Amino acid sequence: MKKLQTFLLVFIFSNTILWSQENVEPEDIAVDENTYENDFYDALTHKAIENYDRAIISLQKCLDKDTKNPVIYHELGKNHLALKQYADAENAFNKAIELNPNERWYWNGLYDIYFELKDYNKSIPVVQKLIEFDKNMQDDLVSLYIYTNQKDKALALLLEMEASTNLSKQMELYKLQLQQTPETNKNQKNNLEEAIKNNPKIEQNYIDLIYQYSESGNEEKAFEVAKKLADEIPTSDWAHVSLVKFHLNNNDGKNAVVSVFKVLESNKIDIKIKHRVFNEFLIFATNNVSYYPDLEKAIVYLEDDKNVSVYKEVAKYFLKKSKTDEAIVYFEKSIAKQPEDFESFEFLMQLLVDKKQFEKVNTLANEQLELYPTQASLYYYTGLALNNLSKHKEAKSKLEEGLDFLVENKELETNFYKQLIISCEKLGDIKNKEKYQSKIKK
Repeated sequence: MKKLQTFLLVFIFSNTILWSQENVEPEDIAVDENTYENDFYDALTHKAIENYDRAIISLQKCLDKDTKNPVIYHELGKNHLALKQYADAENAFNKAIELNPNERWYWNGLYDIYFELKDYNKSIPVVQKLIEFDKNMQDDLVSLYIYTNQKDKALALLLEMEASTNLSKQMELYKLQLQQTPETNKNQKNNLEEAIKNNPKIEQNYIDLIYQYSESGNEEKAFEVAKKLADEIPTSDWAHVSLVKFHLNNNDGKNAVVSVFKVLESNKIDIKIKHRVFNEFLIFATNNVSYYPDLEKAIVYLEDDKNVSVYKEVAKYFLKKSKTDEAIVYFEKSIAKQPEDFESFEFLMQLLVDKKQFEKVNTLANEQLELYPTQASLYYYTGLALNNLSKHKEAKSKLEEGLDFLVENKELETNFYKQLIISCEKLGDIKNKEKYQSKIKK
């Protein structure tokens, strides 16, 4: 690439020299051409070793011979900028643009100055020009509008961008923030309603308007827009994101289920939104047990999400609502999906102990011990279960074995001693019973 740039520069300078030296004696042309090129390459050499002052001197010599070459001004601007001589750099880049306004890098140099000086107002027209060369510069323009408090322009540009491409994460964040800003909300709603009226087949406008009304608490208007979207674009999955909530609020479980599965089956809708819709349906189903089968079917769509253990979250929700039977079922599903999840296992063990299902506690704890033989809590639950099954000798052996794996957990250690006291008392081992009582006191 460097060789190509060098070739192009030699070509430019050669033609510039020939053009500017017509009607000059041949021997004078040869001398001037050599010194012109030498001065230019001398400038490049000094710039490469960050000797910007010397580079500027060499470039000024080039300008003494030719004041119409934009490449020289561009190089001059870069060297002045490196020295933070902003006024000189600005003049140089502007001169290069004046001579050739169709070269992107001349505009880029100007933008570098203004951005470094945080002169965002001056940056805006430069970036507007740069967008003609590179559409990706629209992101910079959005940021500049925000920096200069032109929020309406920023949001309008973001919506325009979104209509033709996917927004970056940063632009999505800007859009959400702007849509929540009171001064832009009213204008935005009006603009979106007008846009829908003029072109009712653009799905994104409905989505944005639904969001606007939902965020401002106007659920009735949001519902109207969602219904309109479903009417105008029957294939739209996004309409059902809003319709789920409205059907649930109206206690219309039948239509809510239809919308829930439309959302969960969609390839267009983000997994986070699917979780939100599922959670709304979970709350409804908890109070309407006839919808448990639909809940079972719905959860399958989310079970492979590596960021959220959906079975565990559902189990915790049922536990919070004191629906322990349902919580046990989903903690068991969670452990089956992720055997290494000890939080779910601890929840499950405690629930089974509370329900006095000691055979099940013993079985599950022993199954886990085969996978995790150094996990102290598994020995505790096995010992507890065996004591309650009147298998005190086995319980004592298992508990003593588990103490070897206990690491700085005073609560669990105390629980071990309590179970060992029970075992020793039932076995008539008074000496060890007193030993463990003493350990608890300590």
